[in-house]
Order: sequence, then structure tokens, then C-alpha cells
Amino acid sequence: MAANESRLKDVVVITGFSGAGKSTAMNVFEDAGYFCVDNLPPEMIRSLVELFMHEGSKVERAAVVSDVRGGVYFEALRAVVDDLDALGVDHHVLFLEAAEQTLVTRYKETRRRHPLAPEGSVAAGIASERALLEPLRSRADLVIDTTGMSAAMLRGKIADEFLPRQRGGRLAVTFMSFGFKHGPLREEDVALDVRFLPNPHYVPELRELTGNDERVVEYVARDGRLDELYERLHPLLDFLLPQYVAEGKAHLVIAIGCTGGRHRSVAIARHLAERYRDHEDLDVAVAHRDIDKRSRES
Repeated sequence: MAANESRLKDVVVITGFSGAGKSTAMNVFEDAGYFCVDNLPPEMIRSLVELFMHEGSKVERAAVVSDVRGGVYFEALRAVVDDLDALGVDHHVLFLEAAEQTLVTRYKETRRRHPLAPEGSVAAGIASERALLEPLRSRADLVIDTTGMSAAMLRGKIADEFLPRQRGGRLAVTFMSFGFKHGPLREEDVALDVRFLPNPHYVPELRELTGNDERVVEYVARDGRLDELYERLHPLLDFLLPQYVAEGKAHLVIAIGCTGGRHRSVAIARHLAERYRDHEDLDVAVAHRDIDKRSRES
């Protein structure tokens, strides 16, 4: 069957650093109805695509993860991407990366070994991986740095970039609290700095609590500025959110930052999530990036 007669409409090649979120990315495409294959050696991608282009195939969209787990075969991935060009197949390369310390931390949390350093340090594996990946990174249609991103934020970013948008669909909104001293968020759409509000960190009996405790909320609101903020913020969001829905945006991250990310930002993110949770056009979630981090100043 000729390529231009094929039912195959889209092929996404997912690659990048180990621990950067490729499994999460593949799940996004799988949930969207793509035929997905994980850990596929590059030289098999062309064969798989040709199979899907064959008469009788019912696969219209496919996503494959190909990375350094393929060993020596991984170096062939750039040539395979060129083959897809020659076949006339619509395709995209999604490249995921993250800061080295983030990758090291993720490996420590999962207690897994790096594929390029099974007996050595994770940092050494990352360094070797970087050298292999750099030529491919420049070929990517989209590079996403997942440092500081939750799985929900990564899913939303990928959905925004790759999946068909439907006007009038539901908008997934994440209200994300964070602490500036722990670094900025990477993928926020709207950011709000609330460090001007009273800081419960300096009250000994409130310091170990979080913005989920009503005593903290009462303290933050004690001088009336929190209510004044809401008087202005609610109308702004009431205007903005329907505009994003009408535009067809799939996911929106509204970030609220205070110093340490445990008190003021948590209280406000929780309040906003509760206010908009029952909106018929929204799927609302709340996340607190730094709520479990303790430091000298919060």
C-alpha cells in the first residue's frame, strides 16, 4: 500500500535521559489511543512503521520509546528518523531531559541502576548518556526539561503540544504551591508571588504546621491583605479560565510561590482549588511541590 494511502497518521519517537519521564510520556499517548511500544531498538522502528503502513493495518497513531537501553543499537536512531522522512510518514521526536541532580535524586528514590553504569555511579552513567544523546537532541521537535515538574505537569505539557485540541473541552487546571528558595517551577503558565503576606514561619507554634492547617490560614489572613488578594484574584481567574477553555488549552498550571512553599502558598493553592473544583469546564488538581521541605526560613 502506498505511503500516501496509509491509515498511519502520526508516529512519535520518545527519547532522552533515563529518569527524565519517558514512561510518563508514553502513558499520555497510550491514554490517547496511540499504539505504544517501550524500549524499542531503533532499527526495529522502521520495520514497525512499515508494518503499520501495510494494507489492512488499523493503526493510525503510534508512539515508541527508544533510548540508551538499546545499547549499541541506539546510535542508529538518527538514521531511523531520516528513514521516516523518506517514507513520508508524519512523525515527531520528543526529547526529555532534566538537571543532573534531579536525575540522580530520582534514581536514588527508585533504587534503580543506570543502564550505562550498572555497577558504577549514577552520575557517571548520566555523563556517558549525555554524550550519546546530544546529537539527537538537536533533531528533536520538542525538548522538555522535566526538572521540578510533577508527573501531572509533564502529562499536561505533552497533551498541549501533541494531542488534538477540542474547543469547548474540559481544561485540566493544577494549582501548584512552591517555595522560591527551592528554585522556580519550570512549566508554570501563570505565577503568583505571595511573599508579601504575613509569614507563619516566624511564629513558633505555627512553624511546623502547613497551609493545610486552619490556624496557619487564620494567621496569614490576620491583617486583611489575604482577603484583598482574593477580591482581585477571583475576578481575574473568573475571566482567564473560560478564555483558556475556549482557546482549547488542555492543561494549565497556576503556580503560587512563597519563601519556603509550606505555609502561604499552600493555603492559597488549596483555597483556589476548592473554589474552582466544581466548575463544569474544569478538572482541578492541587499539588504542593515543597510542602515536605524544611529549612531555616519558610
